[in-house]
Amino acid sequence: MVLQCCPNGTRPAEGVSPALPSTPEDLARDAGAIAALGVRSFHVHPRDRDGRESLARDVIGTAVAAIRRAAPTVEIGVPLARWVEPNAFRRTELVQEWASLPRHARPDVVAVNVHERGWETICEAVASVGLGIELGVWTTGDAVQLRLAGVPLNTVRVTVEVTVTDPDSAVAEAVRLLRALRPMPVPILLHGEEGGAWPVLDYARRQGFDTRIGFEDTLTGPDGVWSATGNEELVRYALGQAVTPRADPHRRPRRGLLGGLSFGRSRASHRG
Repeated sequence: MVLQCCPNGTRPAEGVSPALPSTPEDLARDAGAIAALGVRSFHVHPRDRDGRESLARDVIGTAVAAIRRAAPTVEIGVPLARWVEPNAFRRTELVQEWASLPRHARPDVVAVNVHERGWETICEAVASVGLGIELGVWTTGDAVQLRLAGVPLNTVRVTVEVTVTDPDSAVAEAVRLLRALRPMPVPILLHGEEGGAWPVLDYARRQGFDTRIGFEDTLTGPDGVWSATGNEELVRYALGQAVTPRADPHRRPRRGLLGGLSFGRSRASHRG
């Protein structure tokens, strides 16, 4: 089973958390820290010098190369994001441009969302240059569409993204999505976001699915109250490792979260 770290996502580069990584140097620092904990997959949203998400060849290459130097064995994934480049044809061109990057500066995996127009053509473009595909499924409609279309060549996983943030109903939504999706011939990574991040992570591990954690999905630890000091702390929580307690001794975390896990033991509306 895989634990992936998603360090930044679509969150704005400023005003969210001082520990949110946005520059290549920040991302490399976090990648090195989480790799030292045994995490082997890193899903990142690169930014340009102004802090805006970018799919430009040089921006992708600079970020990936920096991460690769800090964490040579970690799988690096980036989203081919519609909210950054709405034109599907242009996104296929961008993939061709990424393919011309030096190997160390090229992402290993490209995230493509099934609900986005032209997703199958984009997947063909990604596969044609030898990059892996991570398919995003957000709704039962997405799940049915993927089952009918079939999993594209070079797909390394299907990421089931639970967008329900209510901690009391997020797991029920995860179950609905999985029932609509399965069976799949590739691994499924299941994760939630904001208030649903930790309950869905707990469920994913108990059911044997890959999962993920990081500032893209939540800014708080499992108690849902205290802000995390960084992605490394979130990963330590997910791995069941010791984290310096900062909670009020009279405050109890949400019941049932992370009990018995063994890993060895808002996000913006457009998401990624």
